[in-house]
Amino acid sequence: MLTPVDPGPAVVACNTCRHSQDAREDQEGVRGGARLIAALRRVKGSDPRYDGITVQEMPCLFACQDFCTVHLRAPDKVGYVLGRFQPDDEAARAILDYAVHYAASEHGRVPFSFWPQAIKGHFITRTPPPGFTVE
Repeated sequence: MLTPVDPGPAVVACNTCRHSQDAREDQEGVRGGARLIAALRRVKGSDPRYDGITVQEMPCLFACQDFCTVHLRAPDKVGYVLGRFQPDDEAARAILDYAVHYAASEHGRVPFSFWPQAIKGHFITRTPPPGFTVE
């Protein structure tokens, strides 16, 4: 049931997320999560700034009301679940831009002034790393 992956900084995207509030799939029968993963990989491959971030996927992050959901995680850092994204390159670039700052941070806290505009309002939860709580 569990698949080992690179334990470093990662954006884990739900590959079964809805396309929108009203539709599970787009006009071509593709789910929003699959579209977002494709955009994340396309954008990641277009810029070496994203080399330190891994794009991973899994079915259902259980945030179905907040479709096109990702989990941002890294060892010994606070994790974040974000959602309500359009499955496109603009959202992918904002997620990856934030992930670069996140990976460079000491504990996973990124100053608000570094947040891309397209990431604001998309945070759903934050999770403490194993063995820690957040002050």
